[in-house]
Amino acid sequence: MKDTTKFLRLGALAAVLVLAAAACGGSTASPSASAAASTPAHWTYEGEEGPTHWGELDATYTACADGSAQTPIDIVKPTGKDLPNPEFTYAAGAATIVNNGHTIQAVAADGNTLTVAGVVSTLLQMHFHAPSEHTIAGKQFAAEMHFVHKAADGALSVVGVMISEGTADNAAWAPFVDSLTTVKGTDGSATIDWAAMLPAEKLTYRYEGSLTTPPCTEGVHWFLMTTPVALSKAQIAKITAAYDGNFRPVQALNGREVDVDTSK
Repeated sequence: MKDTTKFLRLGALAAVLVLAAAACGGSTASPSASAAASTPAHWTYEGEEGPTHWGELDATYTACADGSAQTPIDIVKPTGKDLPNPEFTYAAGAATIVNNGHTIQAVAADGNTLTVAGVVSTLLQMHFHAPSEHTIAGKQFAAEMHFVHKAADGALSVVGVMISEGTADNAAWAPFVDSLTTVKGTDGSATIDWAAMLPAEKLTYRYEGSLTTPPCTEGVHWFLMTTPVALSKAQIAKITAAYDGNFRPVQALNGREVDVDTSK
C-alpha cells in the first residue's frame, strides 16, 4: 500500500502537459501573431518526422530524446508484489468517436472512474495503437488499448490492455470497432460498455513512464493488464485498416522498477 501510494503521487506537475496532448489531441495555447510559435510541430510514425526524430522537431518535444523514464518498455522479469487491485467504476454510456490523425479515440462521458490505493481518477478517453507499443518479454501484440484517466491533482493514470487474436467477435468491443473511420477530424458516436471491455482478471504490471507521443512528458502512472483481451481476426482488421503502425518503439528502462500484482 505504501509503495502504491507513493507511486500515484509522483509526477502531478508533468501530467498537466500530458493531459493536453493525450486528451485534447492538439494545442491548448492562446492564438498569437505567429501560428508557428503556438502550434507544436507535426509528427508522424515514420520517416523524418518519425519516433527517432521527435526530439528534434520542436523545443517542447525534448523529452522524447532526452527523457529517462519513457514509455513504452519491454516488460521482462517484473518484481512480484501484493498490490491493491485497481477498482473500475465503469458504466455503459454514449461516447464520442474522434479521429485525431494519429489514432481514434472514444471520449468518455462523465462518471467513469479508476481507484487505486484510495486515489480516484476519471476516465477521459480510450484510444489504440497497432501493433502494441509495450512488449512482454519481447512479444508484440496485435494492438494495445490505452484507457486514459485524470486525478483531481492533474496526475494521469493510463491502463493498457493488450489485444490478441481470437476465434470469435468480441461483442463488448464491437461498438467501438464498428465505429472506426479513416477520415481525419470526422466525429462519430457509439454506446460503449466500458467495464465489459476489460479482461475479467485485473492484475497489472505497474511502473512510472511517459506519454508515448510528443511531447513525451514523463510522470505518467502506467497499469498494463497482464491478461490480454481477444478480438476476432475481422475486428483486428478493422482496427488496422484505420491505423496500422501507429506505435512508438520500446524505450530504455534506465533502472526503473516494474512491479506485477500477485494478489488475487
